[in-house]
Order: sequence, then C-alpha cells, then structure tokens
Amino acid sequence: MKFSILLLMKASIFASVLIMTACSDASDIDTLEIATNDSTLATPIELTVFKSRTCNCCQKWITHAEESGFDISANNITYLNDLKEDKGIAPNYRSCHTAESKDGYVFEGHVPSKYIKQYLAKVPTNSIGLSVPAMPVGSPGMEMGERFMPYQILLLHADGSATVYAEIATYEEQF
Repeated sequence: MKFSILLLMKASIFASVLIMTACSDASDIDTLEIATNDSTLATPIELTVFKSRTCNCCQKWITHAEESGFDISANNITYLNDLKEDKGIAPNYRSCHTAESKDGYVFEGHVPSKYIKQYLAKVPTNSIGLSVPAMPVGSPGMEMGERFMPYQILLLHADGSATVYAEIATYEEQF
C-alpha cells in the first residue's frame, strides 16, 4: 500500500512538471534560471599549490579546496622556504604549503576555502593574502576525529606584517 501511494505521488509530481513546461512560452525557457550552487555558476578559482611530496595534510587541504569548487594545480617542490620568502611570507606566518592565485595572492597553510573566496571577492588594500600559521588541529586538511583547536586566519600585508582577518572558534565556522 505504501509503495502505491509513493508511486502515485511521484507520478503526480511528474505530470505537474510536464503540464507547467508545456504551458510555458518557448521564449521563457531560454531565460529559465535553474537553482544551483555558486561553484557551478562561476568560473572556478584557479590556485597553484606548492607543497612537499610527502605531506598528506597538504593533499587533504587540496581535496577540501577542490570540493569547494577550486581548480588546483599542485607542485611538489623541495625548497619551500625559498618560495615563501620570494612571495613575502614572513617565517612566523608560514605553514606546510603555499597556494597562489593567478593574480599572485598567497594563501599560506590550511586557510578554509570559504575565506579565500571572501578575500578574492574584495581584496584588502596593501595585502598579499591570508595565512593560517602552523597546522591547527581541525582546520581543513588537519581533521583528527572530533578534535578541534580554535585558530586565527591572518591577513598578510605587503610590508611583511599581519593582522587578524578572522577568528575560527568552532569547526562549523570554517564552511
């Protein structure tokens, strides 16, 4: 009996959709907007990630970024500190990997993709990017079961200094 009711409901919905489609003006179909998430509407943000070949958390962060709609090109390099110095990332703001946008902005360490998108949508004046220094437990790519450590996302300034861009108090705030 339950199966018959469910089948009847599905058939009714399908018929309603057919009727609405048949009754719509053909010119309206061209302008029909289909609800979808932002990542499928916009061009993906391209990031080049520089990381060590042996770092598993870097690969986990790349997966996080790709699942958030980023187009990632990963490069395994040996002398990461030289690259970080060339990009203007001071030693106390460094982490395990460095991502760079096509416009040259840097995202150091386990920065949640949500904040990279926010940053790139409105780049603060005299900034070079964002950093999550060290490797906070529970940040994207550093998941360890239920463990989470609150952390700060820093805004990196062109003069080598940094200020707090965001404070992440809970695991859920990252997404």
